[in-house]
Amino acid sequence: MNGEQVLSGVSLKQPLPAGFAAAEIAGLAYDSRQAGQSYLFFAFAGAKADGRAFAQSAVERGALGVVSELPRPEGFGAPVPWIQVEHGRYALATAGRNFYGRPDEKLGVTAITGTNGKTTTTYLIDSILRAAGHITAMIGTIEYHIAGKVSPAVNTTPESLDILRIFDELIRSGGTHASMEVSSHALALGRVYGFRFHTAVFTNLTRDHLDFHETMENYFAAKHLLFEDNGGRAPRFTVLNRDDEYGKRIKPAAGVETWWYGLGQDAGIRARHIDSSFKGLKFEIAAGKERIAIDSRMIGRINVYNILAAVGAGLSYGISPDAIARGIKECPGIPGRFESVDAGQPFAVVVDYSHTDDALRNALKAARSLGPKRILTVFGCGGDRDRTKRPLMGKAAGELSDFVVLTSDNPRSEDPLQIMNDANVGLQRTESKHVFEPDREAAIRRAIEEARAGDFVLIAGKGHETYQIFADRTIHFDDREIARKVLKEFGYPKD
Repeated sequence: MNGEQVLSGVSLKQPLPAGFAAAEIAGLAYDSRQAGQSYLFFAFAGAKADGRAFAQSAVERGALGVVSELPRPEGFGAPVPWIQVEHGRYALATAGRNFYGRPDEKLGVTAITGTNGKTTTTYLIDSILRAAGHITAMIGTIEYHIAGKVSPAVNTTPESLDILRIFDELIRSGGTHASMEVSSHALALGRVYGFRFHTAVFTNLTRDHLDFHETMENYFAAKHLLFEDNGGRAPRFTVLNRDDEYGKRIKPAAGVETWWYGLGQDAGIRARHIDSSFKGLKFEIAAGKERIAIDSRMIGRINVYNILAAVGAGLSYGISPDAIARGIKECPGIPGRFESVDAGQPFAVVVDYSHTDDALRNALKAARSLGPKRILTVFGCGGDRDRTKRPLMGKAAGELSDFVVLTSDNPRSEDPLQIMNDANVGLQRTESKHVFEPDREAAIRRAIEEARAGDFVLIAGKGHETYQIFADRTIHFDDREIARKVLKEFGYPKD
């Protein structure tokens, strides 16, 4: 494929040089270390680094042109074209789709967006598709799956080029469907610009990422891009949460078939006769004339919504109710999502990724619905992120817990004690007993030491993460490992 074909549809600031337009392109890269002979290198202006600084390295590795929305920098004297475009990531997405033969149009791609529930819903949809006999890919916060092969995730939503490579590999493996989390950052930055989605799912929208979006309206506008003609074609189907105030504000494009889900009578896909226990969920779904009996290992009311969203996606592909029910039943527990740590102790210990006030409230309500004697919560707030949610998380923890251990999460460049003080503003507005312990391992130990038979210990914030980020270092840290270690110190499991 030559340069003109690869960049077809890209908004250029000047015509392509004739020699480059006819040159054969062997590959695309936005990381200079991955550039090779006859590659086209895309140089982005990043928050921490200017990709133009790596253009020379890419050329030395064989790149025959550089694409950037920024002008050629002074001192860049490599004898290759500098192709200036209107938007760097739009250009990468468009060029990537051209280079890989538009694999998104050859697959049934489901995109899931929202503040909470994206990961769980993505796992559920993937399980439904596999239960229906499809070979699939899954892209999300925890890991990527391609036709049964698993690799760790780099970003919730990778760069467009990486997504397209996954799609291409899936097709070459005989795959037919892909499910992916799509973050607000990815939508705002253009990582899925021009992609063709079969189904787009909206879970909910609550306060988060305002360090990036600044306002809730900006945050919502970024999410809404998924349901628009965002450089390509609007999704064929949308699956929307009828019970969420922002969900009701989404306006799908003309001609798009919409499935509304929720608990009310006005939802086309709704749950009835919900039975929730520590063993899981059992309920019935009414979807038009269909009735689907649900039996899931997942716990709590919030997972009723995640299951409803996944059912809507399954129905958009015409999957039978039996296969949908089987896929939900076979879906494994999601790492770090209300994940139980069981060493035979007479009280529950659960690790959850909840790192917003709404997610923390949902997790605590799910815990309370199981009827524990007391709820003991360990939580902290991340550094270098939206500070305004910290007191809200403190208030949520205090209002719904009997005992709170306020600790550190990923402080990053901030002072952990200052982060804790921000959260304590909200915690002090409640009557819950609470203690401060900046050392996260000691905080987990303090909560487990306090627990008695019939209690529920929730360790919130980090979920599946296996690290803790400080200003000067990143260390291995896994809440689940620490909980098991502490339980062992206290004699569990008993001989």
